[in-house]
Amino acid sequence: MTLPGILRIMRPVNAVVAGFAAILGYFIASGTLVPGVLLIWATVVLVTAGGNTINDYFDAGIDRINRPDRPIPSGEVREREAWNLSFILFAGGILIVAFTNLLCIAIALFNSLLLFSYAARLKRSCFSGNLAVSYLSASIFLFGGAYFGWEGLVRVLPIALITFFAMVSRELLKDAEDVEGDLTAGADTVPVRYGVRVAVLISFVFAIGAVAGSIYPVLWWGIWYLVGILLVDAIIIIAAVRPLPCRNPQCIRKSLATSLLKTGMFVSLIVFFLAALLT
Repeated sequence: MTLPGILRIMRPVNAVVAGFAAILGYFIASGTLVPGVLLIWATVVLVTAGGNTINDYFDAGIDRINRPDRPIPSGEVREREAWNLSFILFAGGILIVAFTNLLCIAIALFNSLLLFSYAARLKRSCFSGNLAVSYLSASIFLFGGAYFGWEGLVRVLPIALITFFAMVSRELLKDAEDVEGDLTAGADTVPVRYGVRVAVLISFVFAIGAVAGSIYPVLWWGIWYLVGILLVDAIIIIAAVRPLPCRNPQCIRKSLATSLLKTGMFVSLIVFFLAALLT
């Protein structure tokens, strides 16, 4: 196991960004920041890195076909090493969250179990895996809001719902990109069962749902939020429209739709932060 391999399998950039999303969730809920947000940040970073690692462990067979450059297929990290590392990361996250509150502890425990279940089984089941990973992404905001208590949890719910819809859209397109490997591994995803075309159309519906839901916070964040979120919405719509003519995985990849959706979600974090800061 090499240090570059460890870093690549944990995907620290994604984990760190997820941690900041939790801090943003707390900031949206409370309008302020306290030193304790470092606890929720560290929890999310460790649990997310653990989820990334266990996901690569269970995906080793598929990745040898779809992503041979990833740490396990490339030989940078052995499967057993990935297994052990994931549990160290999960345990570290649970240890840290114990110093927060019961709401945060409950969400962290549930999400850790769901991350394991997703990697082990749900990812290969039709649509339920997409829903699970989309909830996990959206729940980062819920986790941050939960540090402020039940009131905070309610305040961030609209942001979590927007994130959920956008993530379902992206996950369906990612499955459409990976049809060949999923067929070999026997994964029962939406594009495997119903075809790439159906997956693309469902993805489009969820993307439009995210765009529609993104307008709702204008009620309390005002016109400047609307200006920023319209940029995000434009990116999401472009990402949703580009793969519509596609009938095969190669076309989905060439559309760069999943990368565009990821960009849109990162930009949305900036918009949410500025909106919460300036209002």
